[in-house]
Amino acid sequence: MIEFKKQSFSETFSIYFDKRMLKILLLGAISGFPWVLIGSSLSLWLKEDGLSRSTIGWAGLIFGVYAFNYLWAPLVDRIQIPFLTKKIGHRRGWIVLMQIIILFSLILWSISNPTINLTFVISTGLIIAIASATQDITVDALRIEQIGENEGKSMAAGAAMAVVGWWSGYKLGGVLSLFSAEFLQNRGFENYWQLTFLILGILIILMNVGLMFINEAGSNERQSQQKENDKIISNQLGNENFLSKFLTWIGGTISGPIISFFKKNGFSIAIGILSFVFLFKVGEAFLGRMSIIFYKEIGFSKSDIAIYSKTLGWITTVVFTLLGGLFVIRSGVLKAMFLAGLIMASTNLLFSVLAWSEKSEILFAIAVIFDDIAAAFATVAFVAFISLLVDRAYTATQYALLASIGTAGRTTLASSSGALVDWLNGDWGIFFIITALMVVPSLIILWMMRNKLKLSEK
Repeated sequence: MIEFKKQSFSETFSIYFDKRMLKILLLGAISGFPWVLIGSSLSLWLKEDGLSRSTIGWAGLIFGVYAFNYLWAPLVDRIQIPFLTKKIGHRRGWIVLMQIIILFSLILWSISNPTINLTFVISTGLIIAIASATQDITVDALRIEQIGENEGKSMAAGAAMAVVGWWSGYKLGGVLSLFSAEFLQNRGFENYWQLTFLILGILIILMNVGLMFINEAGSNERQSQQKENDKIISNQLGNENFLSKFLTWIGGTISGPIISFFKKNGFSIAIGILSFVFLFKVGEAFLGRMSIIFYKEIGFSKSDIAIYSKTLGWITTVVFTLLGGLFVIRSGVLKAMFLAGLIMASTNLLFSVLAWSEKSEILFAIAVIFDDIAAAFATVAFVAFISLLVDRAYTATQYALLASIGTAGRTTLASSSGALVDWLNGDWGIFFIITALMVVPSLIILWMMRNKLKLSEK
């Protein structure tokens, strides 16, 4: 049962001043930054090297790994990294290892050319996506474990701070990426994107320094709970031998978290939750995948995009994410999700107006602001919702399972976004209307199962 008890506005807002929120902010930034690399930076790099919208859209299939990271999440929950785990802890060890892989991949990009070897560039992007998706498993677990199991309000506030951190890593990383690329291009460097990736690598190093100030807690208790669950499985198998021990480990590691989720929520509610999160942000993903291409085609420069879509978008996201967290605490998850769905659809329609109008910086700013408001509300509600549902014995696995179901809809389906624009003969207005309608099925599902969700909103 998830409970939200209303309190005064000042009391609610004071939750954000908990020192743990600053640590959660950094974790969010670490999680969001890689999306700059394989999202807007890679897309614009390919666009400026002459590749088609369809190719860029299909290249987005690399995001699909985020939809399946729950498959190896049980291993992240239990396998320790040699040397790193003993030195800096289980969760931080996994994060640092993945950051090293991402940094090495950026070095590979810095010596690559997509027009000569597109396969290598996309494959390297896939490595970044896999490392980032693996990193997210343990980042989310470490974030949740910063908050006590019965601190519902702090968990909602932490969800808001995680979203602020994620968008800070994504938006401000995008600002650095776009301004660096344009600066180097204007200075006559033909390999300006390759040099930009080296500059972005410096941010990764700095974030790992900050990571060392985040402490881990509850590791021994988590391992103890996992061993108790393993013992239950072992007793069912009977005789202790190598095979039974192996089956016990497999059962406790892989099937345990999934069974726990369905048992805790009930089969019908669990299926309803999974269906909703799969479809909820599909339309937003279609828009997001093609947005930077759209901006470029209607005449905005990289610096324009950096100012309006990244800098202005970041400020808007921070403000409305914090307000969204307060809204979730005071009004509840369901109301927040319905409101976010309606705003997402309305925002996409604003982009249709922008597409059918002459180039307008005012319309561009309005569309970006409302898009970020919608994303802020939707993400805070979603993150708070699934964070409160996870079993602390399987934090990484269950959160990854729920988050990846939502990611599956956004990444796998949205990879056809470029092909859809081409099929519409470049009619961006119609494209954005279609994306607005994509939120409707998820809201219908949410409405149908609203009475099955055991949410107490006080």
